[in-house]
Amino acid sequence: MKDIDLVSKNLWRKPLRTVLLLVSIFMAFLIFTLLVGFNFAYEKTLETGSRANRLVVSNKINFTQPLPISYVNRVARVPGVVDYTHQSWMGAFYQDQARSQFVGFAVDPESFLRVFSDQILMPDDQKRAFVTERTGMIVGKQVADQYGWKIGQTVPISSNIFTQASGRRAWDMKVVGIFQGPNPSDNTRTIYANYGYFNETRSFGRDVIGQVAVLTASPDINDKVAQAIDAGFANSAAETATVDEKTFSRAFLAQAGDINFIIGLVVGAAFLAILMIVGNTMVTAVRERTKEIGVMKTLGFSGPRVLRMVLGESLLLAFWGAAAGVVAGAFLMKGLEAVAPFGALDLQPIVVVIALALALLLGLITGLIPALGALRMRIVDAMTAR
Repeated sequence: MKDIDLVSKNLWRKPLRTVLLLVSIFMAFLIFTLLVGFNFAYEKTLETGSRANRLVVSNKINFTQPLPISYVNRVARVPGVVDYTHQSWMGAFYQDQARSQFVGFAVDPESFLRVFSDQILMPDDQKRAFVTERTGMIVGKQVADQYGWKIGQTVPISSNIFTQASGRRAWDMKVVGIFQGPNPSDNTRTIYANYGYFNETRSFGRDVIGQVAVLTASPDINDKVAQAIDAGFANSAAETATVDEKTFSRAFLAQAGDINFIIGLVVGAAFLAILMIVGNTMVTAVRERTKEIGVMKTLGFSGPRVLRMVLGESLLLAFWGAAAGVVAGAFLMKGLEAVAPFGALDLQPIVVVIALALALLLGLITGLIPALGALRMRIVDAMTAR
């Protein structure tokens, strides 16, 4: 009989205990895969969805605070700025606020399509319609597919922030374009409405905007341009903070908290609990087999061979549980893709590599103490143990 057969039989001598351990390890790696996989997918989206020479100008207090629309022309005159646009968060939803929220911005159509030409892909006739149609909006393909919206259809878009001057919370907007991203997996759960129409009909907050997006002549002058923009509004009623697009996106997500810290805390707590459970169980399992280990050494099994077998049990247990958790996590990520606030939730290879490394570490740590005990165990002590 090969050593691997002995390891497997020892693992399953108490099936219920092994199953419970596998479930515990499975849950730890499922949590790890979902949280870390989500974070890596977001980082990949930042890399592919941000343009190196695109800056975002927002209120210095917080990007949720507005800026006067007059800032747009002042930003445009800063040396190094080659194009610009503005956008304002709408708090948009369709019919049911609890279940049908999506990202919605009011923008200046013409300049927006220029500045974000790398991200908004749709036919030229739809772009022209967005520029000319006062009540027009363009919608991401995922939103259009979800609600079955078609070109030319008028849709009531509500806001959880604003109301119309008439007291109505919904704006009737015409779907004039359906856009996609540069990659098939890009998130398109977003709509863009005409700022002029939205601004003139809302009951409060007129003539203010959320952010100004600018294109610089070169990424090399980003810092210089950002400093010049912010210096121009220093000591004003609404000072600005200008950062590159990637930094702004990170700050937006950070409103929910320090994501990396939260992920580290949750994953660390899960693995610490599993470490204690599996380690204690492995020590108990080896202690139960004290006489058997003595018999094996009597039959010629060397100490190092016994050590490898005990370590093999903990490693096999860790890898089985980890593999199941990673596979289940990958399927769950794809299932959550439809409601993700950014691009595709494909499991990145680096997450799998880290999971395998953690499984190896978990197996070694939990198996090392009982394995060393088995290695040092004398035959006479094993045979006389109670």
